[in-house]
Amino acid sequence: MPQFMCETCGQQHAPREAPPPRCMICDDDRQFVPVTGQRWTTPENLAARHSNMFRQLAPGLIAISTVPHFGIGQRALLVQTPSGNVLWDCISLLDEATISIIRALGGLKAIAISHPHFYSAIASWGRAFDCPVLLHEADRDWVAEPDSHLDFWHGDSREVLPGVTLHRLGGHFPGSSLLHWAERRALLPGDTMLVTPDRRHVAFMWSYPNYVPLPAAEVTRIGSRLAVLDFDAIYSPFADRGHIVRDAKAAVARSVERHIHGPQQARTSP
Repeated sequence: MPQFMCETCGQQHAPREAPPPRCMICDDDRQFVPVTGQRWTTPENLAARHSNMFRQLAPGLIAISTVPHFGIGQRALLVQTPSGNVLWDCISLLDEATISIIRALGGLKAIAISHPHFYSAIASWGRAFDCPVLLHEADRDWVAEPDSHLDFWHGDSREVLPGVTLHRLGGHFPGSSLLHWAERRALLPGDTMLVTPDRRHVAFMWSYPNYVPLPAAEVTRIGSRLAVLDFDAIYSPFADRGHIVRDAKAAVARSVERHIHGPQQARTSP
């Protein structure tokens, strides 16, 4: 039976005879169903029209993006460490070329996911590389394709490999998490926060496509969690947003103040 994949968000469903009646990700107010209606494709059709592009962002950090644009358009980030590789977040397209390239780079010890909007084809990726796919338990209900490789973690932090740790900050989703890469003093935040076009700030949103910000109290709480982490760089899940390569912690602090107090007061604060 085919595996249907939502063309709007890219989430793949378990095999079934006919397309699902709805995409629960897109029906949610954080996402959207296009005015043209719900549309479905399959992994085979996707692979016939698209391919994956690999780009090195920094030593040991490679972005994997699907071209042309598909679904939400996020990129997966391959983190290379002495203890093995971790794939941060996921994309829908998994073709033989992608599998061969990642295996040549050392394969995967784990896949870790920030939140449900980037679930895409997580079960297929877990099976292909025979590795755990780490998802926070708080977002279990958004999984559309159950699989034995899915590993639901609990609490506020989980070490993936030495020096690579997941932190649940919530906000965008109850289980929204980021990855802290201690050796490189880098954060990979998914959509927990998003780098803004000036690359001097980040945004904290409940819904990015619908422009719904998080409440000030939530941003205050998230800011306090971020304040205890040691980081200097932030790498965005979207190529057009780029990343903040230095002084990222100060950028986050400015952004928290701007979100809570407004731009004018944040600008004049000491």
